[in-house]
Amino acid sequence: METVNVLTRPRYVRSVRLLHWWMALLIVAAYVLVEFHGEFPKGSAPRNAMMQGHYWAGITIFLLVWWRLSARARGGTPPIVPPLDRYSALLAKLTHLALYAFFIVMPVLGCLTAAYEGKQVLIPFTQIALPVPVAVDKDFGHQLEDIHGTIGTLFYWVIGLHVLAALWHHLFKRDNVLERML
Repeated sequence: METVNVLTRPRYVRSVRLLHWWMALLIVAAYVLVEFHGEFPKGSAPRNAMMQGHYWAGITIFLLVWWRLSARARGGTPPIVPPLDRYSALLAKLTHLALYAFFIVMPVLGCLTAAYEGKQVLIPFTQIALPVPVAVDKDFGHQLEDIHGTIGTLFYWVIGLHVLAALWHHLFKRDNVLERML
């Protein structure tokens, strides 16, 4: 197998690309599940299933982000051609740092919210709940839920910025930003 120098490779390594798109799908799923669970009555099986799906989408994102960070560290970052100006490069780096923080912080906040509110996170297709490491404190749980929701809403905008920037680079700047992830 031929080794390609990271400085000349046009795309991220396969594992990084796959993890990027799997995580994107999971983020969409988490948002859809939480936004539409309220369409069902409290305590109903569909509402509970949607919340369990939301919990597991978040937990899966939390697990995958560590694999993605490791794969990205091993695989390197292919260069953007033509290179970004200094301001755009800084904005891109800050946006990516914010996204990675989001992938870590949101699932932790979500799990803590569920735990403090006394909600069970069931192992899929079972009635076995994950252990709860804290005592129920519904008031604190509601505060965490508010923070979790506020960050989630903020990240609609950050994720939107990320998508629009990729499209801007592809359609108008005509650089390889998007192509590196395809």
